[in-house]
Amino acid sequence: MMELNADFTKRVLVHSDKADWLASPMPGVDRRMLDRIGGEVARATTIVRYAPESKFSAHTHSGGEEFIVLDGVFQDEHGDFPAGTYVRNPPTTSHTPGSDPGCTIFVKLWQFNMEDRDQFRKNMADELGSARDGVAMAELHRDDRETVRYAHMDAGASLEVSEAGGIELLMIDGTVLKSGEELRKGSWLRLPEGQSLSIKAGPEGAKVWMKTGHLPFAKPPAV
Repeated sequence: MMELNADFTKRVLVHSDKADWLASPMPGVDRRMLDRIGGEVARATTIVRYAPESKFSAHTHSGGEEFIVLDGVFQDEHGDFPAGTYVRNPPTTSHTPGSDPGCTIFVKLWQFNMEDRDQFRKNMADELGSARDGVAMAELHRDDRETVRYAHMDAGASLEVSEAGGIELLMIDGTVLKSGEELRKGSWLRLPEGQSLSIKAGPEGAKVWMKTGHLPFAKPPAV
């Protein structure tokens, strides 16, 4: 059993562009692990890279899967998923993923309510509302365990979040400053229960994916 950033009471910041790519069991599919509890079946948060014309074996999501396509085009028997797509595949769903042109995704496994059956895909930018104080926000998903959002921040715009249950953030593009630290494309931040988020976009603005409320439910997969 592997444990990586498995203490959810601790703050974690990973600049994923500096992390090594590790081979998965499938040729042409590599990954950068952000957090993980378990073996090859794990509660995991990972950036996964598919080489052109690579495929992963058919599988059922016993514990659910959500992902964002970061670049390229992700493909399975349900369709083509271009960059900027957010997908939730709840427990009991299955597919055979791959990518003819190649792609990179940010994926979270075994982090669903086991009763959830709401499967969907959304173009995150299409969900954005009108900007307020330089920040346009989209609510991608909400249930009694978590809220998932996507934000476009204009240059110099600020965003404050102080919700219970922890905060997780992935930088999709651009830069932000948090307490003097720069987060850039690919940076992943996880704040524990009781910590708030305060960020300011850099000169090129920022695109940010965020999840809140979920950390009290974090546990190993039920296998």
